Amino acid sequence: MRKAADTGTGAKVSGFSRIDYLKIAIFGFGLSALWGSLHTIIIPVRLLDFVAVSQQNTYLGLLTFTGLVVAMAVQPVAGAISDRSSFSWGRRRPYILIGTVAVILLLSGVGFGGSYAAIFIIYCLLQASSNTAQASYQGFIPDLVPEGKRGIASGVKSLLEIVGGVALLNLLAPFIDRYRVGEGVSWLWLVLGVLAIVLLGALLATVLMVKERPGAGGSKLPLLPTLYKSFKIDVRANRDFILFLVSRLFIFMAFTTLQTFGYYFFSDVVGVAHPATAMARFSMVAVAGMLAAVYPAGRLSDRVGRRPIVVTSGLLGALGISLIFLFQHSHMLIMLCGGLVGISFGAFMSTNWALATDLVAKGEEARYLGITNMATAGGAALARLIGPVIDFFNAYSSGLGYQVMLLACFIYFVVGSLLVVKIKVR
Repeated sequence: MRKAADTGTGAKVSGFSRIDYLKIAIFGFGLSALWGSLHTIIIPVRLLDFVAVSQQNTYLGLLTFTGLVVAMAVQPVAGAISDRSSFSWGRRRPYILIGTVAVILLLSGVGFGGSYAAIFIIYCLLQASSNTAQASYQGFIPDLVPEGKRGIASGVKSLLEIVGGVALLNLLAPFIDRYRVGEGVSWLWLVLGVLAIVLLGALLATVLMVKERPGAGGSKLPLLPTLYKSFKIDVRANRDFILFLVSRLFIFMAFTTLQTFGYYFFSDVVGVAHPATAMARFSMVAVAGMLAAVYPAGRLSDRVGRRPIVVTSGLLGALGISLIFLFQHSHMLIMLCGGLVGISFGAFMSTNWALATDLVAKGEEARYLGITNMATAGGAALARLIGPVIDFFNAYSSGLGYQVMLLACFIYFVVGSLLVVKIKVR
């Protein structure tokens, strides 16, 4: 019989089986499928219904930046409230249920929205609802996984999130390309319907299969002090955690910049006829690299430590960006570079999240991991601010803005990697 293991929250859980890793990570697949499709092919195309092509990067950057600021505000608060909850069926799943149902209902707004302002509001509401669910979902690993297996658990979590992020892209991209050339709004509704079904399936699997410890709550502070404390960190006592946050912010700025403006890059620089399909294929190649790296990297980090692998993954990303810059007019070579960036991202995702679970304060796991995703959302938000810069330099010289974009990505990778070197891991 397997012995019980201490989760670090005061609760004892039985030995963790292989199927348990999938149970606590399946919801991440659904969320990534949603946002991977929205950010990569749906929102960029939908905005072209309302804004001029010469300002497409600016308006896309403004929309997604604002939505991610909402995400940064919501996650720590939702995580802190989840930490202090003690429902009979757990402190995580109730919020996952509420947030996900709201997301599914709001998805229709992406199709119904008749103006940029309407899409803007719907997008921000989607971010708030999604991050309410995500903040609680992230508490599963520190709550339920023995410390010696958190690297593997983070690898499985990252693996499913990576697969989810592109699983539907090849399927949905041809429909979005048809919508783009004016064959009717029914293609858009088909895509949104598929996303809603996938997310609903992930929700049901999580609510029904994950078994939390009944009534297990952390902080017993009243609600208002809990909300006040949501964003509070003793900087001096948590220096390594702060360095970790800043490093994660820079690395995510690099990855998100490629994802956000990749559609327009393929259209304006590479010159492909169907940019949504090209971006989907680039993402699939990147995922092949991620799949090759994510689980081995997470497992290796349990043996040799998180820091060396995180640093290496960031520098590998910088190399991938350099090669994209050199071969930016070759569709085939850019696809190959996507594989290298994917390896970088896969290794980073699994080991960096494992590093986060090592650094969070005991009893406040969801709050600290919510703050960790402030760095994720913050990096993703700041990445969007380069949109007006791209349009500005493109107006000066055709394609120059995308050269500036690639240079920025290279710098983000290098700075993010060097910051991790300074972290002293327990």
